Amino acid sequence: MALFQVSGLKSYAELREQILPARQTHLFDRTNHYNFGTKTQEFAVPLGVDPSGFLGTCSRDGGVSIDLNHGTTTLAFKFRHGVIVAVDSRASAGRYLASNDVNKVIEINPYLLGTMSGSAADCQYWERLLAKECRLYRLRSNHRISVAAASKLLCNMMLGYRGMGLSMGSMICGWDKEGPGLYYVDDRGTRLSGRMFSTGCGSSYAYGVVDSGYREDMAVEEAYELGRRGIAHATHRDAYSGGAVNSEYTLVYIHQPTTPVPRCLRHFSLVQTGVSTIGRVAGTFQD
Repeated sequence: MALFQVSGLKSYAELREQILPARQTHLFDRTNHYNFGTKTQEFAVPLGVDPSGFLGTCSRDGGVSIDLNHGTTTLAFKFRHGVIVAVDSRASAGRYLASNDVNKVIEINPYLLGTMSGSAADCQYWERLLAKECRLYRLRSNHRISVAAASKLLCNMMLGYRGMGLSMGSMICGWDKEGPGLYYVDDRGTRLSGRMFSTGCGSSYAYGVVDSGYREDMAVEEAYELGRRGIAHATHRDAYSGGAVNSEYTLVYIHQPTTPVPRCLRHFSLVQTGVSTIGRVAGTFQD
């Protein structure tokens, strides 16, 4: 407060009272807003705008309709030696194929990854913001954040914007002192911990394959092949998740730093980033 008085700057609460009427300020007192600035943690939504109400008017009968169509398939599962993550690489906007070469695995830090499902803009923004918060946590506490805490932080961000039109279903995957971790977080603030998750419109196809072959005590080679087969079947059957013949997908193996990379992963162009081995695979689907 003394620094504010010396510099002559006004606090955020005072500025907000000048913009909004006194009877409406409580409606926008959202302290868990986020942006990339360093002074105030506020999301870039103009004060006074009601996103949920705006989206409601756009979806009414007889008015302008905004149909937010998305399509993707992401898959992740834990086993004894780590976490396998498999995603497709197609970005679609309804019936329009925007790109066939999208990396849907976002590196939060060298031992923590997030997947993209839903709106690409929402997933990229919030997971990059999560990466910033994880770096700040490391600097403040002098130790890295756990997978559970990182997923809880993303969940709290989503709770502040529930019902405001966000579209995101992300899996936070990583390795910490507790071992491999896998959490699912969506735009409604849902946070689930489990051994296997699949998101996107092709998830039902991926679940059918992975459920039939999943075991906790799988070898790394078996887990890699199971993830590859699950995402390949999904991209083959789902129109929004990849081509029907030549599909391109990303496989990630998250493991302890002392674990050697298996030979089956060395056949592809891999990038070693801490405890995450990332490889892009172009393959042909075979039943």
